[in-house]
Amino acid sequence: MRIPSKFAILCAAISQLVTAHHGAGGGHAHAHDEELWKSKYGEQVDLPFTGPLSFSHLPYAKCLDDPSSLFDIAILGLPFDTTVTYRPGARFGPFGIRSGSRRQRPDIGHTFGWGMNPYKQNGVKIIDCGDVPISPFDNTLAIDQISVAYSTLLSRPLPPVTSAVHSSSSVTASLSQHKIPHPRIVSLGGDHTIVLPILRSLNKIYGPISVIHFDAHLDTWPPVKERYPAMSMTEQSQVNHGTFFWKASQEGLIKQDASIHAGIRCKLAGPDDLVHDSSVGFELITTDDIEDLGIPEIIKRIRRRVGSNPVYLSLDIDVIDPGLAPATGTPEAGGWTTREVKRILRGLGGLNFVGFDLVEVSPVYDTNAETTSLIAADIVHDFLSMMLQPRDEKVAAGTIHYSPGLGEGATTRDEL
Repeated sequence: MRIPSKFAILCAAISQLVTAHHGAGGGHAHAHDEELWKSKYGEQVDLPFTGPLSFSHLPYAKCLDDPSSLFDIAILGLPFDTTVTYRPGARFGPFGIRSGSRRQRPDIGHTFGWGMNPYKQNGVKIIDCGDVPISPFDNTLAIDQISVAYSTLLSRPLPPVTSAVHSSSSVTASLSQHKIPHPRIVSLGGDHTIVLPILRSLNKIYGPISVIHFDAHLDTWPPVKERYPAMSMTEQSQVNHGTFFWKASQEGLIKQDASIHAGIRCKLAGPDDLVHDSSVGFELITTDDIEDLGIPEIIKRIRRRVGSNPVYLSLDIDVIDPGLAPATGTPEAGGWTTREVKRILRGLGGLNFVGFDLVEVSPVYDTNAETTSLIAADIVHDFLSMMLQPRDEKVAAGTIHYSPGLGEGATTRDEL
């Protein structure tokens, strides 16, 4: 019979001692370790480069699935790009814009330009409602899905804790046809056609509305078969990201002679395009007007055009020069700078906004520094600030211009 060595006997004894120790006191030590991180370092906060991808690290919910998800303002992704006429890719726009917002966060949302933090305004609740699952195969179905999703969220009641001072209720209740308050939505496109189903949804509540349209292109063209001679002119084929405003006008969704373009510089078939554009209901501010008129006059003309109407603002990222924001489907040289666009937006605070969108961001064409996505995310932050500016009837009517950064409720004459 083999006798165990002294070394083997010693190892067995040590093993028994270790087992006895864990059995007697190991549970207590493990329980202590479970809370060691929180007691030493606090909450597990998301850093700018960590955490789930929501806009500016906002609370995220699949609002279409959860009727209990209530909000004053929702961020909503509309990943749709199958009505473009040149480069596709805007279906990735919602992802790109959210990615560009990673350095933004609700606790550091105060800006020099606006003089406030939109996320900390009297209990106003802003959440990211995720993306609408949109068909990439059937445009008729996709447009209906956008309209149904938008109408669903638009019909939600406001959160019970919302303050009437800075909330949607103080604006939307007075503007809606039934005098009922509604939440507001900032949509992340997606190609520009998403605006047609959005206007259809808004029309059910507000009737015809004014549109402020930042873009390099008119987007009011009627269907022109000659440009795509091989295409059959079905009813759905008439709707694309260059014709949707024409279609909206045909359906009576746009308030006549109360809408305006800003930043137009596209090439045209001829002067008849401008005559047609005017018949759709738009006034025109070109890119070059910023040199000839200046920013103050541009702000004044936009405010005067839309007045106290319900206003929808749609911004195509190609309004900005492609040297600064290259990631878009139909780039046009010679656009406005980011700073110029942001300054014009700051001059529009206090209007009767019922919704916003930022469209045509196609991240595949961006720089490796994600410059377009960063710009887009920053402009969405401006949208949130615009909606939460103090509302005054004179401001809404365009007779007084709100000047952010001068203090709560500060105004100056619109002559600037």
